Amino acid sequence: MPVRPSIAVILNSHAGTAKARPQVADELSQLFRAAGCEVEMIATDAGRSPMEVARDASRRAGIVVAAGGDGTISGVAAGILDSPAALGVVPLGSRNHFAKDLHIPLDLRGAVDVIAAGHIGQVDVGRVNDRVFINNSSIGLYPGIVEAREALREQGHRKWTAMAIATWVFIKNYSGVTVDLDADGAATRRRTPFLFVGNNEYAIDGLHVGGRTMLDSGKLFAYLTPRTRTRDLPALVGKALVGRAGQSGAFEIVPAAQLTISSPRMRRLRVAIDGEVTMMDLPLKYCACPRALRVVLPRA
Repeated sequence: MPVRPSIAVILNSHAGTAKARPQVADELSQLFRAAGCEVEMIATDAGRSPMEVARDASRRAGIVVAAGGDGTISGVAAGILDSPAALGVVPLGSRNHFAKDLHIPLDLRGAVDVIAAGHIGQVDVGRVNDRVFINNSSIGLYPGIVEAREALREQGHRKWTAMAIATWVFIKNYSGVTVDLDADGAATRRRTPFLFVGNNEYAIDGLHVGGRTMLDSGKLFAYLTPRTRTRDLPALVGKALVGRAGQSGAFEIVPAAQLTISSPRMRRLRVAIDGEVTMMDLPLKYCACPRALRVVLPRA
Protein backbone atom coordinates (compact mmCIF):
# COMPACT_ATOMS: atom_id res chain seq x y z
CA MET A 1 0.00 0.00 0.00
CA PRO A 2 1.46 3.42 -0.95
CA VAL A 3 2.37 5.73 1.92
CA ARG A 4 0.20 8.82 2.11
CA PRO A 5 2.15 12.10 2.18
CA SER A 6 2.14 13.82 5.54
CA ILE A 7 -0.35 16.68 5.81
CA ALA A 8 0.02 19.94 7.73
CA VAL A 9 -3.08 22.12 8.15
CA ILE A 10 -2.52 25.85 8.70
CA LEU A 11 -5.74 27.15 10.23
CA ASN A 12 -6.82 30.78 10.38
CA SER A 13 -9.57 30.56 12.98
CA HIS A 14 -10.37 34.26 12.41
CA ALA A 15 -11.29 33.79 8.74
CA GLY A 16 -14.78 34.74 7.55
CA THR A 17 -16.82 31.59 8.22
CA ALA A 18 -14.41 30.06 10.76
CA LYS A 19 -15.32 32.65 13.40
CA ALA A 20 -18.79 31.10 13.69
CA ARG A 21 -17.28 27.61 14.25
CA PRO A 22 -15.20 27.66 17.47
CA GLN A 23 -14.57 23.90 17.18
CA VAL A 24 -13.40 24.03 13.56
CA ALA A 25 -9.94 22.63 14.43
CA ASP A 26 -11.51 19.56 16.06
CA GLU A 27 -13.95 19.19 13.15
CA LEU A 28 -11.13 19.19 10.63
CA SER A 29 -9.03 16.72 12.64
CA GLN A 30 -11.97 14.32 12.85
CA LEU A 31 -12.78 14.62 9.15
CA PHE A 32 -9.19 13.96 8.11
CA ARG A 33 -9.00 11.01 10.50
CA ALA A 34 -12.23 9.59 9.04
CA ALA A 35 -10.68 9.94 5.57
CA GLY A 36 -7.66 7.92 6.70
CA CYS A 37 -5.26 10.85 7.15
CA GLU A 38 -3.38 11.96 10.23
CA VAL A 39 -2.64 15.67 10.15
CA GLU A 40 -0.62 18.24 12.02
CA MET A 41 -2.84 21.21 12.98
CA ILE A 42 -1.06 24.58 13.08
CA ALA A 43 -2.87 27.74 14.17
CA THR A 44 -1.79 31.08 12.71
CA ASP A 45 -0.85 33.73 15.24
CA ALA A 46 0.03 37.41 15.28
CA GLY A 47 3.75 36.71 15.49
CA ARG A 48 4.21 34.88 12.17
CA SER A 49 2.70 35.26 8.72
CA PRO A 50 1.01 32.32 6.95
CA MET A 51 3.89 32.41 4.47
CA GLU A 52 6.49 31.84 7.21
CA VAL A 53 4.44 29.09 8.85
CA ALA A 54 3.89 27.38 5.48
CA ARG A 55 7.56 27.55 4.53
CA ASP A 56 8.44 25.80 7.77
CA ALA A 57 5.65 23.20 7.36
CA SER A 58 6.70 22.40 3.78
CA ARG A 59 9.98 20.97 5.09
CA ARG A 60 8.14 18.08 6.76
CA ALA A 61 4.79 17.76 4.92
CA GLY A 62 3.96 16.67 1.39
CA ILE A 63 0.67 18.62 1.46
CA VAL A 64 0.33 21.95 3.25
CA VAL A 65 -3.32 22.88 3.69
CA ALA A 66 -4.51 26.48 3.92
CA ALA A 67 -7.70 26.54 5.98
CA GLY A 68 -8.90 30.12 5.72
CA GLY A 69 -9.82 32.84 3.26
CA ASP A 70 -8.05 33.96 0.10
CA GLY A 71 -5.49 35.99 2.06
CA THR A 72 -4.45 32.93 4.08
CA ILE A 73 -4.38 30.73 0.97
CA SER A 74 -2.25 33.30 -0.86
CA GLY A 75 0.25 33.44 2.02
CA VAL A 76 0.49 29.65 2.29
CA ALA A 77 0.91 29.35 -1.50
CA ALA A 78 3.79 31.85 -1.40
CA GLY A 79 5.42 29.91 1.44
CA ILE A 80 5.46 26.55 -0.36
CA LEU A 81 6.09 27.78 -3.90
CA ASP A 82 9.77 26.83 -3.98
CA SER A 83 9.26 23.49 -2.20
CA PRO A 84 8.04 20.07 -3.42
CA ALA A 85 4.91 20.40 -1.25
CA ALA A 86 1.43 20.76 -2.75
CA LEU A 87 -1.23 23.21 -1.58
CA GLY A 88 -4.48 21.88 -0.12
CA VAL A 89 -7.41 24.26 0.28
CA VAL A 90 -10.14 24.29 2.93
CA PRO A 91 -12.14 27.44 2.11
CA LEU A 92 -13.18 29.31 5.26
CA GLY A 93 -13.29 32.87 3.94
CA SER A 94 -16.13 35.22 3.09
CA ARG A 95 -15.66 34.96 -0.70
CA ASN A 96 -13.36 32.00 -1.43
CA HIS A 97 -12.57 33.08 -5.00
CA PHE A 98 -9.59 30.73 -5.47
CA ALA A 99 -11.50 27.66 -4.24
CA LYS A 100 -14.51 28.46 -6.42
CA ASP A 101 -12.38 28.93 -9.54
CA LEU A 102 -10.77 25.52 -8.92
CA HIS A 103 -14.16 23.89 -8.16
CA ILE A 104 -13.03 22.89 -4.67
CA PRO A 105 -16.07 22.14 -2.47
CA LEU A 106 -16.93 24.91 -0.03
CA ASP A 107 -18.05 22.54 2.74
CA LEU A 108 -15.52 21.05 5.17
CA ARG A 109 -16.19 17.41 4.37
CA GLY A 110 -16.02 17.93 0.60
CA ALA A 111 -12.78 19.91 0.82
CA VAL A 112 -11.18 17.31 3.12
CA ASP A 113 -12.22 14.48 0.78
CA VAL A 114 -10.49 16.25 -2.13
CA ILE A 115 -7.28 16.62 -0.12
CA ALA A 116 -7.42 13.02 1.10
CA ALA A 117 -7.75 11.79 -2.51
CA GLY A 118 -4.45 13.54 -3.26
CA HIS A 119 -4.96 14.35 -6.96
CA ILE A 120 -2.34 17.02 -7.68
CA GLY A 121 -2.37 19.48 -10.56
CA GLN A 122 -0.43 22.63 -11.40
CA VAL A 123 -1.74 26.18 -11.74
CA ASP A 124 -0.26 29.60 -12.43
CA VAL A 125 0.55 32.30 -9.92
CA GLY A 126 1.46 35.92 -10.49
CA ARG A 127 4.24 38.00 -8.98
CA VAL A 128 4.45 41.73 -8.38
CA ASN A 129 7.95 42.73 -7.39
CA ASP A 130 8.73 40.27 -4.55
CA ARG A 131 5.12 39.32 -3.76
CA VAL A 132 3.15 36.29 -5.00
CA PHE A 133 -0.57 36.43 -5.76
CA ILE A 134 -3.02 33.67 -6.62
CA ASN A 135 -6.01 35.81 -7.63
CA ASN A 136 -5.26 39.43 -8.46
CA SER A 137 -3.51 42.67 -7.65
CA SER A 138 -4.77 46.20 -8.20
CA ILE A 139 -4.00 49.89 -7.79
CA GLY A 140 -6.24 52.92 -7.67
CA LEU A 141 -9.74 52.79 -6.26
CA TYR A 142 -9.81 49.43 -4.46
CA PRO A 143 -6.69 49.79 -2.25
CA GLY A 144 -7.92 53.21 -1.14
CA ILE A 145 -11.35 51.81 -0.25
CA VAL A 146 -9.82 48.96 1.76
CA GLU A 147 -7.57 51.33 3.70
CA ALA A 148 -10.52 53.62 4.47
CA ARG A 149 -12.64 50.61 5.46
CA GLU A 150 -10.07 49.44 7.98
CA ALA A 151 -9.88 52.92 9.51
CA LEU A 152 -13.67 52.93 9.90
CA ARG A 153 -13.59 49.45 11.48
CA GLU A 154 -11.11 50.75 14.06
CA GLN A 155 -13.72 53.38 14.89
CA GLY A 156 -16.23 50.62 15.66
CA HIS A 157 -18.10 50.16 12.36
CA ARG A 158 -19.00 46.64 11.22
CA LYS A 159 -17.07 45.30 8.25
CA TRP A 160 -19.77 45.63 5.59
CA THR A 161 -21.02 48.96 6.92
CA ALA A 162 -17.47 50.30 6.84
CA MET A 163 -17.03 48.97 3.28
CA ALA A 164 -20.23 50.69 2.11
CA ILE A 165 -19.23 54.04 3.64
CA ALA A 166 -15.67 53.87 2.31
CA THR A 167 -16.88 52.96 -1.19
CA TRP A 168 -19.38 55.81 -1.26
CA VAL A 169 -16.81 58.37 -0.10
CA PHE A 170 -14.15 57.24 -2.59
CA ILE A 171 -16.47 57.04 -5.58
CA LYS A 172 -17.57 60.63 -4.93
CA ASN A 173 -14.06 62.06 -4.45
CA TYR A 174 -11.47 59.89 -6.20
CA SER A 175 -10.24 61.22 -9.55
CA GLY A 176 -8.13 58.27 -10.67
CA VAL A 177 -4.46 57.49 -11.23
CA THR A 178 -2.18 58.13 -14.21
CA VAL A 179 -0.13 55.07 -15.13
CA ASP A 180 2.52 54.18 -17.65
CA LEU A 181 1.81 50.59 -18.65
CA ASP A 182 4.33 48.42 -20.47
CA ALA A 183 2.83 45.09 -21.56
CA ASP A 184 5.38 42.72 -23.12
CA GLY A 185 7.25 45.74 -24.53
CA ALA A 186 4.21 47.74 -25.74
CA ALA A 187 4.00 51.00 -23.75
CA THR A 188 1.04 53.32 -23.19
CA ARG A 189 -0.08 56.02 -20.73
CA ARG A 190 -3.60 56.02 -19.29
CA ARG A 191 -5.58 57.78 -16.57
CA THR A 192 -8.01 55.33 -14.98
CA PRO A 193 -10.04 54.89 -11.77
CA PHE A 194 -8.29 51.55 -11.24
CA LEU A 195 -5.91 49.08 -12.80
CA PHE A 196 -6.64 45.43 -11.99
CA VAL A 197 -4.16 42.66 -12.83
CA GLY A 198 -5.59 39.14 -12.80
CA ASN A 199 -3.77 35.84 -12.60
CA ASN A 200 -5.43 34.51 -15.79
CA GLU A 201 -8.57 35.94 -17.38
CA TYR A 202 -11.56 37.15 -15.35
CA ALA A 203 -15.13 37.24 -16.61
CA ILE A 204 -16.48 40.80 -16.74
CA ASP A 205 -20.06 39.96 -17.71
CA GLY A 206 -23.02 37.93 -16.51
CA LEU A 207 -23.63 35.57 -13.62
CA HIS A 208 -19.98 34.46 -13.51
CA VAL A 209 -18.56 38.00 -13.35
CA GLY A 210 -15.39 38.01 -11.27
CA GLY A 211 -14.70 34.31 -11.90
CA ARG A 212 -12.09 32.47 -13.98
CA THR A 213 -12.56 29.42 -16.17
CA MET A 214 -8.87 28.50 -16.21
CA LEU A 215 -5.77 29.10 -14.13
CA ASP A 216 -3.06 27.71 -16.39
CA SER A 217 -2.96 29.96 -19.46
CA GLY A 218 0.43 31.40 -18.47
CA LYS A 219 -0.89 34.95 -18.85
CA LEU A 220 -1.76 37.94 -16.73
CA PHE A 221 -4.72 40.11 -17.75
CA ALA A 222 -4.76 43.83 -16.96
CA TYR A 223 -8.14 45.59 -16.80
CA LEU A 224 -8.58 49.37 -16.82
CA THR A 225 -11.34 51.84 -17.68
CA PRO A 226 -9.68 55.01 -19.03
CA ARG A 227 -12.91 56.32 -20.59
CA THR A 228 -14.95 55.98 -17.38
CA ARG A 229 -15.11 58.48 -14.55
CA THR A 230 -14.99 57.08 -11.03
CA ARG A 231 -18.55 58.17 -10.24
CA ASP A 232 -19.81 56.18 -13.26
CA LEU A 233 -18.40 52.87 -11.99
CA PRO A 234 -21.62 51.77 -10.19
CA ALA A 235 -23.46 51.94 -13.52
CA LEU A 236 -20.67 49.89 -15.12
CA VAL A 237 -21.08 47.26 -12.39
CA GLY A 238 -24.79 47.12 -13.22
CA LYS A 239 -23.97 46.57 -16.90
CA ALA A 240 -21.58 43.76 -15.94
CA LEU A 241 -24.29 41.96 -13.98
CA VAL A 242 -26.67 42.01 -16.96
CA GLY A 243 -23.93 41.01 -19.41
CA ARG A 244 -23.33 44.35 -21.12
CA ALA A 245 -20.02 45.61 -19.69
CA GLY A 246 -17.98 44.02 -22.45
CA GLN A 247 -20.09 45.74 -25.10
CA SER A 248 -19.89 49.14 -23.41
CA GLY A 249 -16.41 49.96 -24.67
CA ALA A 250 -15.42 51.03 -21.15
CA PHE A 251 -12.84 48.31 -20.54
CA GLU A 252 -9.38 47.97 -21.96
CA ILE A 253 -8.13 44.41 -21.42
CA VAL A 254 -4.42 43.75 -21.87
CA PRO A 255 -3.10 40.15 -21.79
CA ALA A 256 0.63 39.80 -21.19
CA ALA A 257 3.26 37.58 -19.63
CA GLN A 258 5.00 40.61 -18.13
CA LEU A 259 3.69 44.02 -17.13
CA THR A 260 5.51 47.05 -15.77
CA ILE A 261 3.50 49.85 -14.16
CA SER A 262 4.88 53.22 -13.20
CA SER A 263 3.43 56.69 -12.65
CA PRO A 264 4.85 60.05 -13.72
CA ARG A 265 4.19 61.71 -10.35
CA MET A 266 4.62 58.94 -7.75
CA ARG A 267 7.43 56.83 -6.38
CA ARG A 268 5.32 54.70 -4.01
CA LEU A 269 1.76 53.47 -4.32
CA ARG A 270 -0.86 51.52 -2.39
CA VAL A 271 -1.22 48.08 -3.97
CA ALA A 272 -3.86 45.44 -3.20
CA ILE A 273 -2.54 41.88 -3.38
CA ASP A 274 -5.21 39.19 -2.97
CA GLY A 275 -7.31 41.62 -0.95
CA GLU A 276 -4.55 42.87 1.37
CA VAL A 277 -3.11 46.37 0.92
CA THR A 278 0.56 47.32 1.14
CA MET A 279 2.75 50.22 0.05
CA MET A 280 5.16 49.34 -2.76
CA ASP A 281 7.93 51.15 -4.61
CA LEU A 282 7.42 51.93 -8.28
CA PRO A 283 7.83 50.58 -10.86
CA LEU A 284 5.59 47.59 -10.19
CA LYS A 285 6.98 44.65 -12.13
CA TYR A 286 4.38 41.94 -12.73
CA CYS A 287 5.07 38.56 -14.26
CA ALA A 288 3.14 35.35 -14.81
CA CYS A 289 4.61 32.15 -13.33
CA PRO A 290 3.10 29.37 -15.46
CA ARG A 291 2.11 26.21 -13.59
CA ALA A 292 4.38 27.16 -10.69
CA LEU A 293 2.04 26.04 -7.89
CA ARG A 294 1.19 22.41 -7.13
CA VAL A 295 -2.40 22.17 -5.85
CA VAL A 296 -4.60 19.29 -4.69
CA LEU A 297 -7.59 19.40 -7.06
CA PRO A 298 -10.86 17.55 -7.59
CA ARG A 299 -10.31 14.78 -10.14
CA ALA A 300 -13.05 16.09 -12.43
